[in-house]
Amino acid sequence: MERTVTRLRPRFLLGMLATSLAVLVAPAASASAGLATPGAAPTASEADEQALAERYAPVVRLVKQPESCGPGEPFVPTDVDTLLGNDTVALRGPWDTDDLVKIAPTEDDLRRGLTGYHLDFPGDPLDPECSYEEWSDEQTDGSTATTYARVVSEPGRQGLAVQYWLYYPFNDFTNKHESDWEMVQVEFAASDAATALTQEPTRVGYSQHEGVEVAQWGDVKLEVVDGTHPVVHPAAGSHANYYDAALFLGRSGQQGFGCDDTRAPGSGLRPAVALVPSETAAVGAAYPWLDYTGRWGQREKSFYNGPTGPNTKDQWTAPLTWTDTEGVDTAYAVPASGLFGTQATGAFCGIVATGSDVLRATVNNPSWAALALGALAALIAWLVRRTTWSPSAPLRLARRRSTGQVVASVWRMYLRHAPLFAGIGLPIAVATLLPGVATVWMTSTAESLDGNQTLYGAIVNVAGLALVLLSPITLSIAEAAAMVAVRGIDEGRPVGIGRAYRGALRRAVPLLLTQAAIAVVLIACTATVLLIPVAVVGLVLCLLVTPVVLFEKLSGWSAVTRSARLVRQRWVKVVVLVALTTGLVLAVGPLLGTVLILGTSLPFAVSNAVAGIVYALLVPLVALNTLYVYADVVVREQIDPPADKVSELPAEVTLA
Repeated sequence: MERTVTRLRPRFLLGMLATSLAVLVAPAASASAGLATPGAAPTASEADEQALAERYAPVVRLVKQPESCGPGEPFVPTDVDTLLGNDTVALRGPWDTDDLVKIAPTEDDLRRGLTGYHLDFPGDPLDPECSYEEWSDEQTDGSTATTYARVVSEPGRQGLAVQYWLYYPFNDFTNKHESDWEMVQVEFAASDAATALTQEPTRVGYSQHEGVEVAQWGDVKLEVVDGTHPVVHPAAGSHANYYDAALFLGRSGQQGFGCDDTRAPGSGLRPAVALVPSETAAVGAAYPWLDYTGRWGQREKSFYNGPTGPNTKDQWTAPLTWTDTEGVDTAYAVPASGLFGTQATGAFCGIVATGSDVLRATVNNPSWAALALGALAALIAWLVRRTTWSPSAPLRLARRRSTGQVVASVWRMYLRHAPLFAGIGLPIAVATLLPGVATVWMTSTAESLDGNQTLYGAIVNVAGLALVLLSPITLSIAEAAAMVAVRGIDEGRPVGIGRAYRGALRRAVPLLLTQAAIAVVLIACTATVLLIPVAVVGLVLCLLVTPVVLFEKLSGWSAVTRSARLVRQRWVKVVVLVALTTGLVLAVGPLLGTVLILGTSLPFAVSNAVAGIVYALLVPLVALNTLYVYADVVVREQIDPPADKVSELPAEVTLA
């Protein structure tokens, strides 16, 4: 019998092999159906996680930006997919090199990890101007604001956390850099999403730079929309998340170095929720870019470097421990108001912002920075040599003096009668402590309001308004008292703190009304923007209003015109002695407070108090400078002999 041999063709063999593999793999595929597979129906667990993430998704109140490239927050929580496969984005590295690896890297490129590599966007983070805002607007046009939600537990810990990761294309803070990742975390006592859906959260955590501020669910500082959605206030530029609209200060990596501004928040943005699988093995399959361990921005020196992604952060694997160990109960909000020159914290904000700009400019152009510093030193030396400093007899008051002689006379008068002028500054010192006391009081009151945010807001507003009204009144009366004291000393009359204040109070009403009218006009001019130069000129012409009201018994428009006439005679001298000296005196307290903030661990309120006390002691110097330059101008108005006859000026010439 002939044996028949059947020959198997290669295509048939391949088909049999594929069928066999499918049979073997089928059970495993069924078991892993919970992994995020595109188009696959969600499991019950995934559906619960999605429902939980949607229920507690944050409402993001970004700082309003009235116009493009202007103040405010231009960036929104961005869909990372807008950057992937984008030909304006480059992948560079590794390590300390900038070698181009690929233009338009995809998520498959990033899934390899690539530690030591970095993404590079068009623009220079050290000189960003408006380039990143314009670029981001182009790339995200038509996309949806997105938050990446993740339901995660921690091995060995009871509880569950829902994390909401927010990505911003640029960090426009003191440490400017490409890309920024921030996070909101909502925690539950439950062991899984299904159970969490039946409970209220226990607490929330808002990421702030390298730290986190926590709140118990139901705390007065935690605003909730529709009963479940926590409201978050990202700071303009840094995107650090806060519970309220205010100006917040930080001096460390945890707090951020500088001031975060969340004021003028928008109505609220609700980013779309993109759920990241809770299973570790499924994360990379659903979002390959979450396996990337390189930097999400251009490589730069130190803190200007682009950040790494969420998967490299401690809270990614230990969310509950992170809030336990890194969490703080409150962020320090700069008091809304206070006496001019007393707020070390407010000065700190400006100093850090300016210092950041100077540092970036120095890093970019060190030679130009050195040249500018040398030119400034030369200008100061020239100004010091241009004036005469002696003789510097502080009496008689009615005497012609050079700019240097006025400065020297003021200091001699102040030091001879230091206890008197310190006592005159005492009410200012007391007033400077009020913002800190009010802050502590409002905080302790808030804890007893049981979540009543309307009442809390009313308390804050009333306290702030009281401080706004108190500041200029206290300053004006104290300066007037110092001038009255000097006039009494010059005339040989007994002078004390009470007598000085009584003399000032006799003219307090016309003085305050005149100054208030001037302030209203100057503010109105400034508000128009176009009239800002007019406001500056008006301010200069009114620099001698206080002594005019006190000693010439004028008020209102008459006092303003009289001051303007005197200033016009020696306007350069008046500006140098009154405006610049006032600026220097106002700066001493805040500068000292800033040094304390930077160099010590003292509470911010203590630094503010020290700044306020120092300022209170120096305020009389402002009054003395104004009075002495006023006396000089009045004498020159009465008798103006040639320069070589100044020594012959009769001592009996007096003020009006």
